[in-house]
Amino acid sequence: MKFSISWLFSRHLITFSLLATIATSSCRTAKKIQASVSKKDSVSVLITNSSADDSILMVKNVLSNVHSKQIDFKTFSAKIKVDYQNNKGNQPNITAYVRILKDSLIWISGYATVFNIEAFRVLVNKDSVFVLDKINKKVQYRSIDYLQEVTEIPFDFKTLQNLLVGNPVFLDDSVVSYKESESKILLATVGKYFKNLLTIDKNNHYLVHSKLDDVDINHNRTADITYNNFESNNGLNFSTYREITVSEKNKLDIQLNFKQWEFNKELTIIFNIPKNYKLK
Repeated sequence: MKFSISWLFSRHLITFSLLATIATSSCRTAKKIQASVSKKDSVSVLITNSSADDSILMVKNVLSNVHSKQIDFKTFSAKIKVDYQNNKGNQPNITAYVRILKDSLIWISGYATVFNIEAFRVLVNKDSVFVLDKINKKVQYRSIDYLQEVTEIPFDFKTLQNLLVGNPVFLDDSVVSYKESESKILLATVGKYFKNLLTIDKNNHYLVHSKLDDVDINHNRTADITYNNFESNNGLNFSTYREITVSEKNKLDIQLNFKQWEFNKELTIIFNIPKNYKLK
């Protein structure tokens, strides 16, 4: 049991948010994008030459609104209930405590909910990842490339940071398709790594859904991120419940339920490595 809990936290749950960003198929063709929304009272635009298309101003305004809704912060802390299911069924629940100093440090502490014991701690900076296996008393030191090795996704510090605070990930301004209905706006973009289909609530311009598809046709990585239960505090709008489906060879479903969250409060991050811990 010790090994299974340790492996659970040090591999899957260090990356409970990392794996989320692979996000699912999108922006395949204008016709397929249009099929995702009711045809009633909708407007669809396929952008072939954005510099000459009159509709580009409308698209730029939508993109600008998406950018304006991104959370700008100095510090972030949260308590998250993490439920997930893989190809073997439901897995043990986790309670994760997260602290972030923007553009500097990400600290994660993971508890096995059923035992109420701390199983791991993780510290991420721009260059390195440190993992404490608190059950087996071991420590791992890795470069930031470890995030990419574990998830096989082009992760860096900023991408992980944005994922945790609920900002869009792998968002590119190269819009290739646009569709509008009574209540939603769909934007399809293509970036260096992913195609991205964004679903935006037309009333408040919140990002409510993100799908990505690997640009590299040799990969079959897909995921699907849904942002729900928005709460507002001090002018910041935060999604407190997220559903994530990740699939390649296997499927992984993740639910992140933010029980507590705060921005811009004074934070202290301590990451001590006990002397009796062995280097793994």
